[in-house]
Order: sequence, then structure tokens, then C-alpha cells
Amino acid sequence: MRDAKFALEDYVHFLTVERQLAQNTVKSYERDLTAYLRFIESLSVETLDAIDRATVLQYLQKLKDSGKSSRTLSRHISSIRSFHQFLVREQVTTHDCTIHIELPKIEQKLPDILSIPEIERLIDAVDGNTFQGMRDIALLELLYGTGMRVSELIAIDLADLHLTMGFVRVFGKGSKERIVPLGRGAVEACTKYLNEARPGLTGDTEALFLNMHGRRLTRQGCWKILKEAGEKAYIQKAITPHLLRHSFATHLIENGADLRAVQEMLGHADISTTQLYTHVSKKRLKDVYSMYHPRA
Repeated sequence: MRDAKFALEDYVHFLTVERQLAQNTVKSYERDLTAYLRFIESLSVETLDAIDRATVLQYLQKLKDSGKSSRTLSRHISSIRSFHQFLVREQVTTHDCTIHIELPKIEQKLPDILSIPEIERLIDAVDGNTFQGMRDIALLELLYGTGMRVSELIAIDLADLHLTMGFVRVFGKGSKERIVPLGRGAVEACTKYLNEARPGLTGDTEALFLNMHGRRLTRQGCWKILKEAGEKAYIQKAITPHLLRHSFATHLIENGADLRAVQEMLGHADISTTQLYTHVSKKRLKDVYSMYHPRA
């Protein structure tokens, strides 16, 4: 199929330049579509315009038979559908063969969270008398106190942190800026870190969090800090930045926070993503009822 290679190259260029998607997202699209087009070619389909709905369904059935999950199938369908819509828009093909193909229903997996006592144990387990410990406590307080992603945390500069006014400026996906309030715990921990520890961690003059070599803390460095804190606190769950993010959102909603406000603080583009945490909250209420009510 002579036109497939060039069409895919054009589509990748469109995703990268016009839609400005993240490199990892573009790679994911390209990987899915390369496998799809390889399958199409194995059927001796001569042109992209000759692909029909039955052919796409045949490919999806092949993926399903190979054991791919509903979530993976849904991602492949989205990639293929977006590609064919692009082909029609660019007048490479005359029809969209994916128009009546539905996404499979994905079972919603509720995220795990830490309880409030576990959060306290996690922070208390860190030795706050060393430069490294002061940094780690500030990091934990900021992650749990704002719900930000690890990529957002390590990108924070000193100029983004406004402790007197009690907020931090965060740059999320697509470099979208948002302002997130800081609680007392985060303000106190960050103040102590900045006054007593960071001056001893000389190096990068802009980054808020530095490693012990004075360079901006990396994603891997942050994960290591959380893992060590979890081990010291004897918490059996795998402590990750997203676990703290999930805990932040769930605890807010459990205590009556407005869903739109939580959406804004998390930087979610769609409120349906934030609504997941209402399900977590309801599940926890049901668990508590089942555990403690004598007639449950």
C-alpha cells in the first residue's frame, strides 16, 4: 500500500506541529497506527480508500483475540478513528470507515489512596533535622497539599512559590498555568526548607527542589524519596506521586469540597475525570458502613 507510509508521516507531522501533542502521545499514536497499517497491508488492500468498516473490525477482533484489554482496544480505536478523520479532511480518502465503530465499555478502576493517618505517618517518618529531611518533608507536604503531578512538582521554580500569600503557580499539561492554594502544613514545611536547608544545597539558582548535588530534582529522584518514606513509615502500599494526588482529591471531596474547585486545583480539562473521586468517596463510605454498622 504505497500511500500508507506517506499518509502516516503527514499525520505524525500534524499531531506534532499543528496539535502540538506531547512527544510520548505522538509516539503512542504512531506505534498503534504502524501496527494497524501493517495488518491492512497483510490483507493485500491496495489503497487507504479501500479500507472498509469490516476490515477495521477484523483488526480489532485480532487485538481482542490476542488478549488486549478493553482499555487498550479503546486506545487503538481512538488512534485509528483520528487517523481516518485526518485522511478524509486532507482528501486522501473519500469516506471514514470508523464512523459507526463504538468504543468498548471500560471498567472503571478506582484509584487507591492513603488514609489521613497514613499521610501523617508518612510525613512523620522523615527525619526533619537534616537538609535532606527538610527538603523531603516540604516535598511531601506540597504533593499532598496541592495534588500536583510529579512533572509539575519538579518544574517549580522559586519564583512560582508565594508563601506569604499562600499559593503556588503550577504549569500543567500543555503548559497551562493554574494557581493552587497552599495549606498551613505546606507553607510551614516549605518555609523551613527554604530558610534552613536549601541554602546548604547550592547549585541551581531557580529550581525549588534540589538534589544533594545541587541540581534540579528529577522525576526518578522524587519517586525514590517517596519510596524510602513509605518504607520508613511501614506502609504496605506503593507510595507514588499519583497516590498522593488521589489522596488529596478524595480527602477534599469527602470533606465537602466543591467538585469544580477540585477540578481547577487538579488541572483537569474535563470534570468527568474529577468525578472519579466522588466514586472513590462513595466506595469508602460503603466500606466504613460494612465494617462498623452492626446490621450491615
